[in-house]
Amino acid sequence: MSPLPQAELVRSSVQLYRYLLRCCRRLPPGPVQQHYRHAIRQSFKVHADEDDPERIQQIIKRAIEDADWVMNK
Repeated sequence: MSPLPQAELVRSSVQLYRYLLRCCRRLPPGPVQQHYRHAIRQSFKVHADEDDPERIQQIIKRAIEDADWVMNK
């Protein structure tokens, strides 16, 4: 099960970014939340030039799985 019910609706990088930031809001406030917000921003900067649609979908799928893992941790 995904951290938030909207996970199956994520189709684009902007939707993924918003989804991950919403997940961050559910984490305890303070250093943990700041760490993951920073990690999300950095990851988007690293993958900003990605233009292969198949690779983008792989990244989206992996990011949602990772968010699920973090939220269950």
